[in-house]
Amino acid sequence: MPLTLRQLGLGFFAYIAPGLADSGTVFATPHDTYSSSIGVLGCYIDTDRVAYWPASVSCNNICVSLTYNKTRTVNLLRIDQSQGAYDISYDAWNYLLTGDSAAKSPISGGPVEMEYEDVDASECADLIHTEDSRLPLSASNSINFLASCLEQEDSYVAQNYVLYNLLDATCQWGYDETCELVDFPAQNQPQCSHSLGTPIPCTSLPVYNLMYPTGEKVRVGDPVPVVNANATFNSYTVPTGGSSINTESSYTSSHSSSNSGSSGSSSNSGSSSSSSSSSIPDGPQSAGWGPRPAWGILAASFAATAAVAVLQ
Repeated sequence: MPLTLRQLGLGFFAYIAPGLADSGTVFATPHDTYSSSIGVLGCYIDTDRVAYWPASVSCNNICVSLTYNKTRTVNLLRIDQSQGAYDISYDAWNYLLTGDSAAKSPISGGPVEMEYEDVDASECADLIHTEDSRLPLSASNSINFLASCLEQEDSYVAQNYVLYNLLDATCQWGYDETCELVDFPAQNQPQCSHSLGTPIPCTSLPVYNLMYPTGEKVRVGDPVPVVNANATFNSYTVPTGGSSINTESSYTSSHSSSNSGSSGSSSNSGSSSSSSSSSIPDGPQSAGWGPRPAWGILAASFAATAAVAVLQ
């Protein structure tokens, strides 16, 4: 009798799918470094509620609802594209599993099965801290994405955006001022009070990360505290009837001593720490680090096994 996909443990099949349907199952992993591939400004949103998923960022479907074990649900802004993992902000992942913020009761762990659903972008309005909850974009580096949305005149982003004269998604460079895109598409360079894209340090708009697995709050640009190599952390245990693809292993962290906070990448060197948790072998993945090779191989192996089982 052929094995079913569920029996093969392939509830995480979406892990390797090229795109997502309107709803389904993913295995969510914690992500502790804010970034946005389309230049959404972290200083004007709740960076603890962001999805870093493989699908391209849409002009409409920028809000996703994620539910764990039919008990807790969060809405997440889907504003960054990963290279394979279904990462979500560490604090959101921690809250879904425990009911507490990572800043209060941090845990470590690996991919956990969760149900997602694309919801109307207005459901994420409370995560955006601008006038009328307009999506805050970098006037210097978001124009290609914005132009594609403006071509879809009725899209959510086309109708609900604001440009700032800030160069990077973590708001470390530029001016805290709005810009206007005048006479588009004849002109595609926004007009600002100061010169567009001036690399002047901006210190008035801090962006913070909650570091995995300590839950420590660190301002982007500040040194990341070195984690004691002998430190242990609370680990997540999948409840009866739950599903996870992590295996029992020790946690190893590789955070650098400085946090560059770039909009699409993260440096990764330096200290390490250990825990007896069921955890991600190489720590949380930044969207710019690329997929975890081990999970990619595992997913491909299961996919091949599934194909054989279904055909038998």
